[in-house]
Amino acid sequence: MALTNWAGNVAFRPRQLHRPSSVEQLRRIVAGGDRVRALGTGHSFNRLADTGGDLVSLAGLPPMMDIDTTRMAVRVAAGVRYGELATYLEGHGCALRNLASLPHISVAGACATGTHGSGVGNGSLATAVSALTMVTADGDLVTLDRADRRFPGAVVALGALGIVTSLTVDVVPSFEMEQHVYEDLPRGRIDTDFDEIMSGAYSVSLFTDWSGPDVTQVWLKCLAGTFVAERDWFGATRADGPRHPIRGGSAANCTEQLGVPGPWHERLPHFRLEFTPSSGDELQSEYAVPRDRAVEALATLDGIRARIAPVLQVSEIRTVAADDLWLSPFYGRDSVTVHFTWLPDAAAVQPVVGLIEDRLAPFAARPHWGKVFDMRPAVLAGVYERLPDFAGLMRAYDPRGTFRNDLIDRWSPPASAPRG
Repeated sequence: MALTNWAGNVAFRPRQLHRPSSVEQLRRIVAGGDRVRALGTGHSFNRLADTGGDLVSLAGLPPMMDIDTTRMAVRVAAGVRYGELATYLEGHGCALRNLASLPHISVAGACATGTHGSGVGNGSLATAVSALTMVTADGDLVTLDRADRRFPGAVVALGALGIVTSLTVDVVPSFEMEQHVYEDLPRGRIDTDFDEIMSGAYSVSLFTDWSGPDVTQVWLKCLAGTFVAERDWFGATRADGPRHPIRGGSAANCTEQLGVPGPWHERLPHFRLEFTPSSGDELQSEYAVPRDRAVEALATLDGIRARIAPVLQVSEIRTVAADDLWLSPFYGRDSVTVHFTWLPDAAAVQPVVGLIEDRLAPFAARPHWGKVFDMRPAVLAGVYERLPDFAGLMRAYDPRGTFRNDLIDRWSPPASAPRG
């Protein structure tokens, strides 16, 4: 049986698949390999995790989780999934500030690709990382933390510096949340009230299928007791029952709605850990644009709605706070992301992806590293301005290119000495 990613659109082609049961075993595999890549939970939609050499699954490593409530930090094994970490933290009275839509993804893989949730005050998942340990090309264990000037280049690193074995992540005291869903937000309110809408809760997601002008659903994730659920919200109507973001999808797969209070980790994701997330049969793309230009960018996409809708299942619009991580889609700017969950038809989707990238080019849109995109290397270098610095880090940590693959080679510009 072929080894594929979660969506089934990528069939991996390694020379050998390894599942080490200890970090020492992992170190020997890496030291003896010429090309090595780490395989997370398979939620990338391109060949970022692929290699013709040795593919390493971290799922067999001990699922270590070690909380320090004095420092308000947890050290976690790279292969642990966010849903598992969240349950552990809740048992110790602690929480993460934010979670992605899916709790099924691994901590290391999500951070390495700049994965995020939503909220004008919330950074990506990687911004909570205060230290990481990785196996470098010679099999050495190297630890970096926020005191190291190289650290901002090593968190969102695409697996290109080494195989991360553990991360230390900031935590906060546990908190309760509510989730409220509204339907049919008038399109004109995006133009007139966008900032107020996106600031209307701890985490806000807008869903649309681009088949009509209105936003089909608004998901508001609020701190318990902070939101008064009126029937009308910016012209949208409160849903009369639980909803799935995709029309016709089962709401049983989704986290509790209707304003019922509950633990943070059972409200921040859209989908329950025990169910198939999203539709399960899809492709995905996502682009981040500056938040202060988001209304313009959405108007531009409105102009190609007739091209988007036929190959789309649903689109999600979220906010993410700026950070200083070199390859983060949110480096140096507060952002709005436009996510596309496509039908599983690459031939039909690819031309639309190219059209979207052309339309978003004036906004310096940055693609999500783990999803489907088609930007030329020169364009990538223009929107990810620290790519040359990152290439310098790759040369320093991996001079033989052990952790590179075809995509990393394609995306990487000439190296420069890292800036301070």
